[in-house]
Amino acid sequence: MATTSLLSSGSPLGHAPVVAEVVRNGLVESVHHGVVALTDPHGTVSLGIGPVDAPILPRSSLKPLQALAMLRAGAPLEGELLALACASHSGERLHLDGARAILASVGLDESALQNTPDLPYDQGERSSWLRDGHTPTSVAQNCSGKHAGMLAACVAAGWDTATYRDPGHPLQRLVVEVVEELTGESVAATTVDGCGAPALAVSSVGLARAFGAVAAADPGTDAGRVADAMRAHPRHLGGTGRDVTELVTAVPGLIAKDGAESVYAVGLADGRGLSVKITDGGDRARVVVATAVLRGAGVGVANPEIARVLDALDARAVVRGHGEPVGAVRALVDPGAP
Repeated sequence: MATTSLLSSGSPLGHAPVVAEVVRNGLVESVHHGVVALTDPHGTVSLGIGPVDAPILPRSSLKPLQALAMLRAGAPLEGELLALACASHSGERLHLDGARAILASVGLDESALQNTPDLPYDQGERSSWLRDGHTPTSVAQNCSGKHAGMLAACVAAGWDTATYRDPGHPLQRLVVEVVEELTGESVAATTVDGCGAPALAVSSVGLARAFGAVAAADPGTDAGRVADAMRAHPRHLGGTGRDVTELVTAVPGLIAKDGAESVYAVGLADGRGLSVKITDGGDRARVVVATAVLRGAGVGVANPEIARVLDALDARAVVRGHGEPVGAVRALVDPGAP
């Protein structure tokens, strides 16, 4: 009988442990491997699962740090428009109007956007967009708030707007400085994100540390302004029905941001930070794992309403048979471990 040898992954992520399982009628049907890092208010790891020091691409989970760099460059962003600069938005009217408002505040329009044209992220908004005869555009794409904010920063600082996505551009160099400052480590690699902007690689620990620092930042500081905008305008951060919007709305002081390829980052008001990376890139397990760690960290333990929201977020990862619930995605993270 012929045999085939398998090549092992050269990435540490290839050796990540199982952090969730998919159960159908009591039978484990699938498993998800992942990396989880929970840091204390000093940025030290209090819970580490998997290769937490290995570089990952946080993707859109880095947007709050990118927004912080925009503020340091002088971008005139406040309130809901600052939250939108942190967003992977759903493409609702408030999101598109907000992106246009950011551009108009510095004398630009959506023709200046260089993010990849796309349809709205939300399925209902996408259907309406197509029904109205629209095609993919940059302003409808979920990163248009970030790109509008980057352009506003460039105008404020007197930097070239035509090359704002170039890794060597002053704005992108400032983003690297901010990311390295908040994560406490050097950027391991620079790649291209789905929207065309640079994507930076840092470790899971660094990502958790950064979110804890932003969440605990003093009001009035640039980092504090970012955190306050995310908390005050969670619908601009995500959209109607989005898990990140509902989590930020439910838990006082919490900030959170989802990222492509199954990344989730959370910061708590006391300075603790959490990052979750599901290594297969599928999204169905990341919130379930995150909520398990948050419960272990004490979130919702004494507040039935918060506990209800966490349970409701978990329930979205339902397994169905003939349209009926027959199972769920279940985290294998020990809730008491933190």
